[in-house]
Amino acid sequence: MERTSIRLGGVELASSVMNASGARSAERGEIYELCAVHRGAIVFKSCNRSGLDTPENLKNRGVEHFQSIASELTARNKRVIGSVVGASEEEFIDVARMLDCAGVNIVELNLADDYVTKSVAPFASFERLKSLIGGVRSETGCVLAVKVPPPRIPFEPRAIADLFKSMRIAVAVCANDLSKDLSVEIASGTVQGPARTLSQAHAFFKESENLLDVMAVGGINSGRDAYVAHLTGAKAVQVGSALMKEGAGALGRIDRELDSILGEHSHKSVSEIVGKVRFTG
Repeated sequence: MERTSIRLGGVELASSVMNASGARSAERGEIYELCAVHRGAIVFKSCNRSGLDTPENLKNRGVEHFQSIASELTARNKRVIGSVVGASEEEFIDVARMLDCAGVNIVELNLADDYVTKSVAPFASFERLKSLIGGVRSETGCVLAVKVPPPRIPFEPRAIADLFKSMRIAVAVCANDLSKDLSVEIASGTVQGPARTLSQAHAFFKESENLLDVMAVGGINSGRDAYVAHLTGAKAVQVGSALMKEGAGALGRIDRELDSILGEHSHKSVSEIVGKVRFTG
């Protein structure tokens, strides 16, 4: 299904669909199960230096556990995205560096979780955000992504996008918080009403001026959901709830559904439709 392949932050991926960090992606067995049934990238659960027992959503065995799995998978040419949390800037830097050394293709800095907000407070000031990102960037050579909090942060998307671009952050992981009553005409890619910002992912796409790739997370339960997310600016999508409900097969199902929709409308690839939403009013 070459139609759903993409280039994310310069990394070639066989599919724009992948698991969200935390969804069946903490233990070796479940990670390998995802690899067996889905050709796209694998996103590890967010990890810190020595592991966490709480909070439950960040429970993990520590970076060495994921470092070992990353080495195994990348040796088999599997695309891997590591996700990092920490209680200090130093921890973020150490964990990102270890994952980079293990060969992960993209390191995601998870700055959206409450654990990070309370411990590191990366969005407390622009200087703090720049210091954290800059520290990681100076110690790693891999592609970097940043998962941004929901739209309650004190900075405008344009300011954050400009900072990311200046510090060679290639990917922004954003909320796919489209309105539940949003009506999209798939055949034409149109939305009723005047031009407006439809989601956090859409905002970052518009403000980054094509110099930043956007990955949308949340609300992706079908190929149609993925298609709409792509129309509104997402280069890639992460699947969480559907994966937890259905199991590993959800990724392949959504990928196939997306491929079918692209084919129905004579699109050669996902890249053709990214950000192509149109408004009628």
